[in-house]
Amino acid sequence: MRSPHRTSPGPGTRSLAPLVRDSSLVWVASGVVGLSFGAISVAGGLPVWVPVVMSLLVYAGSAQFSAVGVLLAGGGPFAAAATGLLLNTRTAAFSLAVADLLGPGRAARFLGAHLVTDETVAFALAQPDPARRRAAFWVSGLGLFAVWNAGVAAGALAGTALGDTAAYGLDAAFPAVLVALVLPALREDTRLRRPAALGALLALAATPFVPAGLPVLLALAALPLYGLHGRGGAAR
Repeated sequence: MRSPHRTSPGPGTRSLAPLVRDSSLVWVASGVVGLSFGAISVAGGLPVWVPVVMSLLVYAGSAQFSAVGVLLAGGGPFAAAATGLLLNTRTAAFSLAVADLLGPGRAARFLGAHLVTDETVAFALAQPDPARRRAAFWVSGLGLFAVWNAGVAAGALAGTALGDTAAYGLDAAFPAVLVALVLPALREDTRLRRPAALGALLALAATPFVPAGLPVLLALAALPLYGLHGRGGAAR
């Protein structure tokens, strides 16, 4: 007979292994891009500490690439910071989507806000219930932060030895993983399909004409369709 004082592991404990397994796909892609960022930054003439410290404090892939591009092109630090800030404004909308997943306390919200990325938000929102979304956010967010910074440090130390990792086509891993994470949500909630399709078209149309990162921001213009569809469904 089982002792009444013995307890089995909770569902949250048992669910961590699948979350780690699924998140690892994004972590691998992040490490590859981080290697590229660190190597490109140092090969362009920046000191090793610049990409390393930037990754710890800024932690925003597209914004970091753009800021370093401005610096290597001869722009000043203020122009680089402004470019990175503009490209990273999309995370404000992402933060609203996951605000209830961060937990109580100022420290948890501060750390959680720093971990908000396209990949972490997509992975969290693809989960079926609030408890699993919260666990997915923290598992994917902390792992992604660790792997990204390790990759950047390794790339910066390696310098020019690695070459341009984008030449291998590994940069396609990020969008491929994001599509895989988003598809389940599109299947379950038909209201998402129309704004998602319009947002994708807006982003694709803008890609040849605007800097990296801005197409995702422009895609947010399709969000009002979700609200209009929701009100229309409620009215019926």
